[in-house]
Amino acid sequence: MRFVRRAGRRWRIAVVVLAVAVAMGGTAIWTNALGAGDRFDRLLARIEGFIDPPPNRATIPTVVVTQQPSPPAPVPYDEPAADIREIPRITPTPSPRPRVPVDITILGDLADHEAVFASQITNEMCAVAGTQMALAVMGLADNSEAFQNEIGGRIGEWESWEDSHNGDWGPAAIALALAAYGAPGYEIRAYDARADALRDAAIALSQTGKPVVLLPWWGAHTWVMTGYRADADPTYFADATVTGTYILDPWYPRVSSIWGPSDPPGTFQDGAEMERNFIGWSRPEGAYPDRDGKYVVVLPTTPV
Repeated sequence: MRFVRRAGRRWRIAVVVLAVAVAMGGTAIWTNALGAGDRFDRLLARIEGFIDPPPNRATIPTVVVTQQPSPPAPVPYDEPAADIREIPRITPTPSPRPRVPVDITILGDLADHEAVFASQITNEMCAVAGTQMALAVMGLADNSEAFQNEIGGRIGEWESWEDSHNGDWGPAAIALALAAYGAPGYEIRAYDARADALRDAAIALSQTGKPVVLLPWWGAHTWVMTGYRADADPTYFADATVTGTYILDPWYPRVSSIWGPSDPPGTFQDGAEMERNFIGWSRPEGAYPDRDGKYVVVLPTTPV
C-alpha cells in the first residue's frame, strides 16, 4: 500500500540490495526458488525502513477483538484507547423478525458500483484508491485520477511507523484520510477469526450505512466492502454467519500473478473467495503485535 512519493528512493535501495543478491545467487530471486524472492522482498522492506523511516508518532490504535464482537461504538481517534479490548458476546433477545437469509447492499446494482469505482493509478496505490472509493460511496469524493493523486499526496500528514513500518499507507492512514475528507469515526479492528471480522463488518455496515475497508492479501491490499449476504440478520441474531461480501477492488482490471484476475466493481465474493483472499496480516517490514496473523478491517462507528 505504498505511494509513489518514495518510489525513487525505493529503486535506489533495490539496486544496492540486488547487487548483493546477484553476487550471492540472484537467479534464485527472480525464479523465487525456495522462497528466495519472498525473502528478498522482506529484506528490501527492512532496509528501506532503516534508511528512510516514517515518523514515529502516535496514530489511531488497532483494537484487538478477543471475542465475538458486539455492534461497534464510536471511539475518537485522538483519545487514549487500550490496545486490547474485551468485547462481550451478544445475548440474543426475542425478536419478531424471522430467521431468514439476508442480502444487503448500500449501493444498489452494478451500475451504482461502477459509478463510484476508481482503479488504482499505479500498482502501489491500492489504499489511496480504496480510500477514494469509500469516500465516493458516501458522496464525499469523485472517482477521478486527479482526486486520487490529491489524496495520495497528503500521506505525509498521516503516515506513522506504528501504522506502517516502511512508511506511507497503513489502515490508520486510511482512517485518518477518511476523517480528513468528512468521514470521521472509522476504527481499526483485528480479529483472530475471519468469521468474526466479517460479522462485525456486516453489523457496522448495516447500522451506519457506510462502507467497510478490508485488508486482504496478508494486509498488502485494500478492498471496499459495500454489502454482504448472511444466513440471518447479524444485527438481530448473534450466531448469524456472513456467507460473502460485495466488493470494490481497486486492482481491477489488472491480473495478479498470485491472485489471478481481479473482479469488476460490485462482484459478490463468496465464502471460498473470502477464504482465498482475506488472509491474516503478515507484512515483510517487521512485526505488528496487534495485527500479525489477524484479520484486519477499518470499519465505521457512526451513522451516515
